[in-house]
Amino acid sequence: MAQEITLSLADAEALSHRVLSNNGFNQAHAEAITRSVLAAQRDECHSHGLYRLIGCVQTARYRGLDPDAEPQVIDQAPSVVKVDARRGSSLLAFERGLPHLVEKASRSGMAALAINNGFHFSALWQEVEALSEQGLAGIAMTPSHAYVAPAGGRSPLFGTNPFAFSWPRPGKTPYTFDFATSVVARGEIELHQRAGKALPAGWAIDREGNPTTDPQAALDGALLPFGGYKGSALSTMIELLAGPLIGDLLGHETQAATPDGKGQPHHGELILAFSLEAFLGSDKARHQQHAETLFEAILDQGARLPSQRRFEARERSRAHGVIISQTLYDELTALASPA
Repeated sequence: MAQEITLSLADAEALSHRVLSNNGFNQAHAEAITRSVLAAQRDECHSHGLYRLIGCVQTARYRGLDPDAEPQVIDQAPSVVKVDARRGSSLLAFERGLPHLVEKASRSGMAALAINNGFHFSALWQEVEALSEQGLAGIAMTPSHAYVAPAGGRSPLFGTNPFAFSWPRPGKTPYTFDFATSVVARGEIELHQRAGKALPAGWAIDREGNPTTDPQAALDGALLPFGGYKGSALSTMIELLAGPLIGDLLGHETQAATPDGKGQPHHGELILAFSLEAFLGSDKARHQQHAETLFEAILDQGARLPSQRRFEARERSRAHGVIISQTLYDELTALASPA
């Protein structure tokens, strides 16, 4: 059995800062990235937690990410704000654009934040929940590199193309879902490979288009969309809305960073915000309570709400810290140490 280590949230945060700072990330980027990976690790979203620091460092070393980029905020239209990430992490770009998105949505009822030219690796639930914390409902979507075959296809064309939604609930954790339009996130394939575990059937095909449970064959081949043609259609929608609509690339036009520095790991993201206050005015509280009847009906059937396990994990981590493998801890410690 693989050895594991428990870190307090404070120690995990400090480790992330050391890894990033020791590898050229300025303070603003290091703080934004740390907030993201720590939140994911805290909520036991391992594929987007501390493990992602390795990819951030490698991408910066391959010159596919500018760890010192300063995002440019652009007031595009009354209900649209754009942020040019300038080949930096999309996380800092989001944080710079968020106040403008909230202000525009609160004034107009709904607004959009378009992030261009950004390196994106993070879980989208963090961004839509940042809107829920402001009392707004939110939707986020982004394409990624071509890892997924279209339904009926044989080779990668779409990204894993995640989509997230969050609804604010007074006095309770928000209703949030976040899922890739592939059967599973690519990070899950990578974690299976690192652990030497076979994939469940139906996740992927090899480069000849045959079903495979071998993680390496899946990484060399393609993931599959969830729900067949339905997932494939949703993935196409995300490509269009977070690509051409905002003046950015389609997933297959991007590539992961490579040692020769010729990779193009930058693309767009679209975040939509809806103001309940603007839509409902003085009736806001009544209609939010109406929404609660739906959640109660789901729970009354013995079903779970999306993210319920994640919120439970959050409380465990706050009380007991986070658990990572000894192997990952050793890798991160090496990256955090001066060369």
